[in-house]
This record gives sequence, C-alpha cells and structure tokens, in this order.
Amino acid sequence: MATILIDIKDNAELKLLSEMLKKMRISIKILTQEERENLGLLKLMKDADRTKKVSREKVMSKLGRK
Repeated sequence: MATILIDIKDNAELKLLSEMLKKMRISIKILTQEERENLGLLKLMKDADRTKKVSREKVMSKLGRK
C-alpha cells in the first residue's frame, strides 16, 4: 500500500477530489494543520543523528538555566 499527499488549493478542489476518490472507493484522510506539523516533526526526529551525546549542563546553559 502507498500513500499520496496532495496540497489542496481551495474548498472547491477539496470537494471535487473527495467526491472523485469516493466514487473510486479510495479512502481518504484529511489532515489538520496540527497533524501535518506533527508528521513533519516525526520525520525530523526519525532522521535525527542520535550518535552524539550532550551533557545536561550544556543543554541547561543553552536554555539560559543553571
């Protein structure tokens, strides 16, 4: 199974594509802006380099805390 992401320009386009896919018996999932952002963050986390370690002191220093 594959997934296709499509950026919709407006509500008319959303309605047209939704109806067409429904007639073709293809399931759809409309994502909210928050869900899209969460997917982007998830991808960044998966791609992150986890081989390097940083001390707690260094992290707190960057956050402006001691």
